Amino acid sequence: MSCGSCNSNQEVTEVERKNIEIPKDAKVVTLTENAAAKVHEFIKADGKEGKKLRITVAPGGCAGYMYGMDFDKQKEDDLVIEEHGLKLLVDQTSASHLLGTVIDFVDSLNESGFKINNPNAQESCGCGKSFN
Repeated sequence: MSCGSCNSNQEVTEVERKNIEIPKDAKVVTLTENAAAKVHEFIKADGKEGKKLRITVAPGGCAGYMYGMDFDKQKEDDLVIEEHGLKLLVDQTSASHLLGTVIDFVDSLNESGFKINNPNAQESCGCGKSFN
């Protein structure tokens, strides 16, 4: 994921591990109906039935960390979040960076794609794929 408006040479070699206790009733990630509908479209088109959507935070991008989304199998220590008929997987380290995040999907004349609103991000890249 690269952004043409990013000029940062910042390198991050490892996701910072935060020692944040995540309450069982906390909303780590919320997927809007629009985002869920788009994910369901991808599942159907790609024959990914039975797979779950993994949401991650990894080192990289122009602001230090970048978001990732892919279909995957559940791992033992994953948080499993159910939204609009989908199961989302989030590893413990990513969860501490994503606490309270809302993922939407927009499709308009000016932009199309997943939009991530993360209240933990101190700053974000103009493309919305990277944060600090």
